[in-house]
Amino acid sequence: MSAKSEKILIIGPSWVGDMVMAQSLFIILKKRNPQCLLDVLAPVWCFPLLERMPEVNTALPMPLGHGKLGLQTRIRLGRQLRSNVYTQAIVLPNSWKSALIPFFAKVPLRSGYLGEARWGLLNDARRLDKNRLRMTVQRFVALGLPINAPLPPDCPYPQLITTRTQQERVIEKFGLSCTSQILALCPGAEFGPAKRWPATHYAEVAIEKHQQGWQVWLFGSDKDAAVCAEINRLSGGVCQDFSGKTSLGEAVDLLSLTSVVVSNDSGLMHIAAALNKKVIALYGSSDPGFTPPLQAEAVIINLQLDCSPCFKRECPLGHTHCLTQISPHAVLAALDAKA
Repeated sequence: MSAKSEKILIIGPSWVGDMVMAQSLFIILKKRNPQCLLDVLAPVWCFPLLERMPEVNTALPMPLGHGKLGLQTRIRLGRQLRSNVYTQAIVLPNSWKSALIPFFAKVPLRSGYLGEARWGLLNDARRLDKNRLRMTVQRFVALGLPINAPLPPDCPYPQLITTRTQQERVIEKFGLSCTSQILALCPGAEFGPAKRWPATHYAEVAIEKHQQGWQVWLFGSDKDAAVCAEINRLSGGVCQDFSGKTSLGEAVDLLSLTSVVVSNDSGLMHIAAALNKKVIALYGSSDPGFTPPLQAEAVIINLQLDCSPCFKRECPLGHTHCLTQISPHAVLAALDAKA
């Protein structure tokens, strides 16, 4: 089959940040063969991200939630996808179940890393060299290259696309004025509290920037509504709080209107970087060498304490000094440098 007729099925990840980073793989695949068609099987909630990735041909709904086996559902879906006649499948998650659908779809080339006894399900099964592929994005991109390609690969930055129409829609919906500089604060982190900078620190930053004439917008899911409300209360109500009030697509379009983004290591951080926003990323229990914001000018603040990164959801020492000791002054200094 010719390169022009390539049709690739990608089994996508289930985290916002990982889906953003997966765009680097999509960009590489289109660069290698501009005529190839990329279909991404992913949870419906992440479709707004895929819609803003011009490399994606079709977003296919994954009917099972994260962690669910649903063997018969996977077999049935795989059989349904046979009619799409994919030439290759690239499986980004490392679980056994994630490789089932391409197998039952009879995709002739099924690429992914070994894990959970996936021999047979994958016929382009690769051993993951964590020393050479330290970053998640490198691991994704490497799967789109020949098995003998030099490692680590060059990884293009994700580039989410928003239109003026999409921006105008959220401006009208939320009654916004974008005449002044806008600071976005993203205080949530789905993984757990060991990745969250304190609300008091965020509030101090909000107060200072508001006094300088900036608008301050708070972003997060409904799970982050409590911490966003606390930041707004501590800052005297100077913030516009969007937490739990937007769809994912609306959050992307709103972030595209902002000037600078201060964020924990989270999905919103990766979205902001992919929108080419000025990003100040705060790292505590996680490793900026593993999942950094993919943008050349991003500022990473990380104290590099002996106890971090621990990769724990909650601080095993009970103090979270890796985050609490990042001062608001340090973030404000970084903001002044980026403004």
